[in-house]
Order: sequence, then C-alpha cells, then structure tokens
Amino acid sequence: MKNIFSFFLAFISLQLMAQVNSNTSTNMTKQILTDLLIQNEMTNGFALNQVTNDNISMRLNDKAASVGFIYRHIGETIHLFGTFLGEETSIQNTTMGQQDVGQGKNFEESKQLLTSGFALLQKIVNKNTEQWWSEEIETPFFGKVNRLRLFSHILYHNAHHAGQISMTLSKGTKKP
Repeated sequence: MKNIFSFFLAFISLQLMAQVNSNTSTNMTKQILTDLLIQNEMTNGFALNQVTNDNISMRLNDKAASVGFIYRHIGETIHLFGTFLGEETSIQNTTMGQQDVGQGKNFEESKQLLTSGFALLQKIVNKNTEQWWSEEIETPFFGKVNRLRLFSHILYHNAHHAGQISMTLSKGTKKP
C-alpha cells in the first residue's frame, strides 16, 4: 500500500511539474511578446505622438507620402495583419499598395486605428499559447511563416514607418 501511495504521489508531482513548466513557458512567451509590444509602442511613440492635425500634410518631397498617410497606414496594417493571426476586422485597406490621395487627412480616425491596433495585438498575445505562435500560416507576402515571425514583422513594419514619419517631421515641408 505504501508503494502504491508513493507511486501516486510521484505521478501527481510529475504531472504538476509538467503543468507548471508548461504554464511557465506559455507565461514567459506571453510576457516576452507583451514586453516587445510595449517597447514597440513606446519607441515608435517618440515619432507617432508628434503627429498632429497641423503636420499631417508634411512630406519629404512631392513624390513621398504624407505624414498623415503613413500614420494611417500603420494603423490599418496592424488590423489587416491581425487577420492572419485570426482576428476579424472591419477596417478597409486604403493605404497598402495605394498612392497618397489624402487618406490620412482625418487625424482622429487614424489615431484611433493605431490605438485599437496596439490593443488588438495585445489581445492576440494574451489569448494564445506558445504552441499557437509556432504554428505556420500562409501569407501572401512571405509565403508560409510561423505566427511569431508575422508578429515580429508587424513590429518591424511599425518601426520602419515611424522612422519615416520622424524623418518627415524633421526634414519635410508642409504641402497643401
């Protein structure tokens, strides 16, 4: 009887340790992704928080997109890339692969797209497991990639365009 009791205690201990290790791994993945997202939002915020109604028409040159267009593009693409991560969106693409014909003139609407986009990414991080992040999905841009790579691309994409905004704000001129 003592051996059976010891066996069950050992078995339960192993199960609990496996569960703790699994939860620790998933929690660590969520914490790392959350930290990356927070850092992306903060770092990009140095440029994005400078965007106002007064400077959304600025451009580096006549052929470059306006600050408002790029700002809106970041918000739209977060939502659109989110569809590859399983989130439905009602956001329509008006900037990806498009010319700037004034899509970024509504500053408040674009700002809301950014705010809700970052919240959407956090929701995706919070609800998914480490295994889910490693599963591959098909994308039209990169072919088959795991979800973590797509997430990292979204963060890189944000930073790239925040850099364009920063450069335009410091070197560009206002256009009518």
